[in-house]
Amino acid sequence: MMNPDVDPYFIEGCGRCPLGGTPQCKVNSWQVELQALRKITLECGLTEELKWSVPCYTFQEKNILILAAFKEYCALCFFNGALLDDSNQLLIQPTENVQAGRQIRFTNLDDIIERTSIVKSYIYDSIAVEEAGEKV
Repeated sequence: MMNPDVDPYFIEGCGRCPLGGTPQCKVNSWQVELQALRKITLECGLTEELKWSVPCYTFQEKNILILAAFKEYCALCFFNGALLDDSNQLLIQPTENVQAGRQIRFTNLDDIIERTSIVKSYIYDSIAVEEAGEKV
């Protein structure tokens, strides 16, 4: 279920930079894509919360992923991504210093639509990893 506390992110952005609430905010560049990703995460039974000024999706109070907007793409950022089966080779390690987190990046709505079932499988895998208590 959509959490109204998260709605301002999709309108104003995260507010962590001076561009928040302006047309130049990165969130504005990815409105349609972020809403599609929001829908997918909620269809997987995750709880929507606002943490660190961005949409965070949890399962039984454990962080699974966040939505993020960047200049060149938007992404699902998995907290335990390093532990996921990446047979589709979609997960990206954001920087060499990131140990557990991984991203699936998107640059258009068609890409999200085409990969919906694959993205859901990553979300369900992430939930299973969390339930099993696996750690990096």
